[in-house]
Amino acid sequence: MDFGRIITAMVTPFNTDGQIDFDGAASLAKYLVENGSDSLVVSGTTGESPTLKPEEKLELFRAIKEAVSVPIIAGSSGNDTEESVEFSKKASGIADGLLLVVPYYNKPSQEGLFQHYKAIVEAVDKPCILYNVPSRTGRNLDVATITKLAEFENVVAVKEAGGDLSQAAKIKSNAPRLRLYSGDDALLLPMYAIGGDGVISVSSHLVGNKMKKMLNVFESGDVERAAIIHRELLPIFEGLFIVSNPIPVKYALYKKGIVRELVYRLPLTAPSEKEKELLDKLMEE
Repeated sequence: MDFGRIITAMVTPFNTDGQIDFDGAASLAKYLVENGSDSLVVSGTTGESPTLKPEEKLELFRAIKEAVSVPIIAGSSGNDTEESVEFSKKASGIADGLLLVVPYYNKPSQEGLFQHYKAIVEAVDKPCILYNVPSRTGRNLDVATITKLAEFENVVAVKEAGGDLSQAAKIKSNAPRLRLYSGDDALLLPMYAIGGDGVISVSSHLVGNKMKKMLNVFESGDVERAAIIHRELLPIFEGLFIVSNPIPVKYALYKKGIVRELVYRLPLTAPSEKEKELLDKLMEE
């Protein structure tokens, strides 16, 4: 399964009553595919996955799968291994791949992380992407553990969101079979330059085509022009994280009329007036 280079981690639109807007989600998915997305992650961090019920996630996977023809990657794991195994089995019956986050809050050892992932990937037959985001989980997925997990055939990629280019380079050296995706939009070009394969992105909701152009220009050999595009995009990359993701990007999509309602599920709330002003200025520019 080739997930491409620009993978968008989709927001989950809600109606005013707080229920998922499935029609709106399907429309958003089509918009993203038309604007540079090669694949879509559904029910990831950006999709407010911690507040989605299992039944809602499965229905959302089905709605997006029916709406678009690109690969759908389901966020299917949490911090309970048994529950993650059972839900990943259900998700794998719908989605084309699975995104498996490092268990959060439990703070397991590296052996615990290995056993957690081993239990999931052995239970499913779909491609699996390991998701390392220590700022949210409290644990780094070490290169040695990733290298061990690369021995499983259906572990195909890593979303590396630790902000450490040294770790990213070591992953590529020690587990060259795995595709390496930046989990940080601002590190897409630097990670691509050291052998990365693309990005699982938030900013691609707004600038997916320009991100793809940047990679195309880099591949053509015009490194200086690619760097200029990167610097042009940097305010978007940084601005969409002035407060916890997905608060800013959902606001931006609402302001652009791409999602109908500005609704979050608690504990997330709408941006403050000052944050809205900053985001409005960013979009104007």
